[in-house]
Amino acid sequence: MSEHATETRGFQAEVSRLMRLMIHSMYSHREIFLRELISNASDACDRRRFAALADPSLAGGGEAYGIRVDFDSKARTLTVSDSGIGMTRDEAGEHLGTIAKSGTAEFFARLTGDEQKDSQLIGQFGVGFYSVFIVAERVEVRSRRAGIESAVAVCWSSSGEGEYTLETITRDEIGTAVTLHLKEDAAEFADPFRLRALIRRYSDHIAFPVLLRPDGGKGEYDRVNQAQALWTRPRQELSDDDYREFYRHVAHDAAEPLAWSHNQVEGRREYTTLLYIPAAAPFDLYNRESPRGLRLYVRRVFILDDAEQFLPLFLRFIKGVVDSADLPLNVSRELLQQDAEVLAIKGAITRRVLEMLARLANDEPEKYRTFWKEFGGVLKEGVIEDPGNRERILPLLRFASTVGDGELHSLADYVARMPEGQKQVYYLLADSATAARQSPQLEGLRARGVEVLLLSDRIDPWLATHLDEVDGRVIKDVASGELELAGLPPLTAAVAPVDTMPALYARIAARLAERVAGVRVSTRLAESAACLVRDSADPGPQLRRLLEAAGQKLPESRSWLELNPAHPLVVRLHLLPDGAAFDSLAALLADQAQIAEGGVPPDPAGFVRRLNDWLLGKY
Repeated sequence: MSEHATETRGFQAEVSRLMRLMIHSMYSHREIFLRELISNASDACDRRRFAALADPSLAGGGEAYGIRVDFDSKARTLTVSDSGIGMTRDEAGEHLGTIAKSGTAEFFARLTGDEQKDSQLIGQFGVGFYSVFIVAERVEVRSRRAGIESAVAVCWSSSGEGEYTLETITRDEIGTAVTLHLKEDAAEFADPFRLRALIRRYSDHIAFPVLLRPDGGKGEYDRVNQAQALWTRPRQELSDDDYREFYRHVAHDAAEPLAWSHNQVEGRREYTTLLYIPAAAPFDLYNRESPRGLRLYVRRVFILDDAEQFLPLFLRFIKGVVDSADLPLNVSRELLQQDAEVLAIKGAITRRVLEMLARLANDEPEKYRTFWKEFGGVLKEGVIEDPGNRERILPLLRFASTVGDGELHSLADYVARMPEGQKQVYYLLADSATAARQSPQLEGLRARGVEVLLLSDRIDPWLATHLDEVDGRVIKDVASGELELAGLPPLTAAVAPVDTMPALYARIAARLAERVAGVRVSTRLAESAACLVRDSADPGPQLRRLLEAAGQKLPESRSWLELNPAHPLVVRLHLLPDGAAFDSLAALLADQAQIAEGGVPPDPAGFVRRLNDWLLGKY
């Protein structure tokens, strides 16, 4: 096949399905396509300018970077051209014919059928280009990458119906031109007044000139946008709408951000930051290897798209820009990771974000609840990974508890509600909030009117190992070690005296010696017959499963079996003589205790037989 051959290919299956969805239902506002095209053109100009720092020949003949919008009302065409980095033939096939990043399945899984909600997914999955097919019956993309000959440029074209064509062409200009052959009902987008209004609305913040001919002919171009980096403008000149539109550009997210912070730092270090807290988590939030970070500029020159060095990993959801006046223009990723100035800026940005979150929690609790639902699990990582900011992060944490129905509470809320005499903050780990609420471990504290925090996120077993105290009070796992109840209100229900069954505990321990570390009376139980309690030094079942899944081998450990001497089953067991019935009921109680905490009995078939024997009245 010669280099000038025309080639027709089929879209990746996911792209075909995506375009059908977008064309017929995804966007509630069709004009969004223009924002996406201009945003892509701006990114291309940024990338060429950055590449030219290392290879000045890529800058070409000194032509100014910019974006042109041309239209022909009679022919119903609209063209968005840029002087950016451009594409090769292979890159055009890869970027426009496939979804190059992972997560396609997650994209479709999150579609709801609600046009307004579904349209907000576009930017999160990097598929904004395909929005052109909402208004275009055919699209042509002509591109020449900086640094290659004009004779090996590429033309990509498609009508969005399952196939696209690649053709090698000659193109004198470096960059990309996207031409839309508009549908009959989209002729409004070949009108100069409509285009000017849309550019000012969606792309006024773009750092490169967006040029438009008033008559669509061969006259002079007018600059439509201010072409000034928004973050360099004084805050008093900017409206909330300005900030929201810039967020959509920098985050490729159609939803509104929850909050933002715009700051200029002067003195020993000079830099500007514009930081945003998104309203929804991206599909790959918990993939710690995914690209993340702020967009880095040095003296308004684009350097890196995902400068991860300026944010700790637990704040990887933050979007925005950092523009430094001190870093060298040719700074590399390796240098960034070791540069003392970068570390200082990172520390300051981290504190700034935590202050934003604290203000959001105090001033707009509804928005903070939205934030916590989307990003709370990631923020908890900060307690583990950033001890220096631990005291700033702890007040931001939220937990379910035995108080309220599904409400979330801060540690300060918990401490404020503690009854007089309570010296510890109690928590319980479980696989789910439902399992935690129904755990027998809570019964004694609940009966005494003591609140318990319920931890059920995947990261909570790790978090618990780093929660030692809060506000001078020890944080205690109610399923671990002896439970000190001195100073707490007494139980409201009568419980048998501790010394009524000392011989029973020894009898059970002798028969369950291979399963439990020992048997003792419980101060935790008020309604259930038995529960399992591990030693304070032993990892809980949730943490044990996580460590084993990571390939770590843990020594075997046995929990204590605690009994409620007031429960009828325990009383029945106390009255049984040694023999098969005693052994069966003792083992059944241990099985029940293990199931209650989300575990599986060591001999499930034996558990079923024992249960059936008692149900059928064998004993």
